[in-house]
Amino acid sequence: MKIVGRSAAGWMVLVGLLLATGCDRGRQESASFSTTLERVRSQGKIRLGYANEAPYAYYDTAAGKLTGEAPEIARAVLGEMGVTEVEGVLTEFGALIPGLKAGRFDIIAAGMYITPARCREIAFSNPTYGLGEAFLVKAGNPLGLHSYEEAAAHPTARLGVVAGAVERRYAQATGVPESRIAVLPDAPSAVAAVQAGRVDAYAGTSLTIQNLLSKARDPGIERAEPFRDPIIDGKTVIGYGAFGLRKEDTALLNEFNAHLERFIGSPRHLAVVAPFGFTEADLPGEITAEALCRP
Repeated sequence: MKIVGRSAAGWMVLVGLLLATGCDRGRQESASFSTTLERVRSQGKIRLGYANEAPYAYYDTAAGKLTGEAPEIARAVLGEMGVTEVEGVLTEFGALIPGLKAGRFDIIAAGMYITPARCREIAFSNPTYGLGEAFLVKAGNPLGLHSYEEAAAHPTARLGVVAGAVERRYAQATGVPESRIAVLPDAPSAVAAVQAGRVDAYAGTSLTIQNLLSKARDPGIERAEPFRDPIIDGKTVIGYGAFGLRKEDTALLNEFNAHLERFIGSPRHLAVVAPFGFTEADLPGEITAEALCRP
C-alpha cells in the first residue's frame, strides 16, 4: 500500500509540473503579443462568443459549423484581415459580456444590440443591421397584445424576455411591471413558455420571432399582427446589432471597423446575409456605434 501511495503522489507531482509548464508556456505565448490584433493575425484564428439564437448566430448541426448573420459577416471581414479560422464559444446571452471581459473569447458575434448601458462595459463595432420588434403569442392572440404598451396596460399580461436581451429594458421603459416580466434563458425556452401558457407573449426582434415560427411549425402559436414598435423617450425604438469587443482592444476594433465599413451594404454582404432573412431594408444606414452609445 505504501508503494502505491508513493507512486500516486509521484504521479500527482508530475501532472502538476506538466500543468505548470503548460501554463507558463501559455503565459509566454500571450506575452509575446502586445495586442489581440497582433495575436489573431499571427495565429490566423479567433474565438467568437455566440448564444445560439437564429438567425443571428447558431450552430448548424447539419452543416457542422457555426453560422448566422454575425458569424458569416465575421468570417468575411476577418478573412480580409488575414484571420481565416473561427472558433465558436457557445454562451448564454446574459453571460456574453462577462465572458468577453474574462477572455473566454475575443469577439461577441451574436447580433447584440448597441445600448448605452452595454457601451459602459464593452466596445462595439459599427452596426450591421437595424430591426424592429415583434411578439410571439398563442394562436388568435387571446389577450390582444400588439405592443409593449398594451402588455403594460393589460392587468394580467405576462411578457417573456430572454436574459440579458434588450427587450427587458423595453418592457420596463414602457411600464410593464417587473412582476409580470418573465426572464427566460434562451429563445427556445421562451417559445415553450408561450406554448405552455406560462407567458402570454414573448418579445424579440422581428427576425427572431419569424425564425422561431418557421422552425416550430406549430399552429398553436403565431406572430402578433399588426405590431407597433415601442416608443421610448418620444422615439420609436429600432435596435442596431453589432459585434462586441473588449475596450482595451482598440487596434482590433479600428481594423475590424475599417473592413466592416467597406463590406456592409456591398453585394457580397447582401448575398451573405440573405439566407438568414436579412435584406437591404435592414441596413443600418449612417448611424455609428459612437452615436448609439450616447445616453
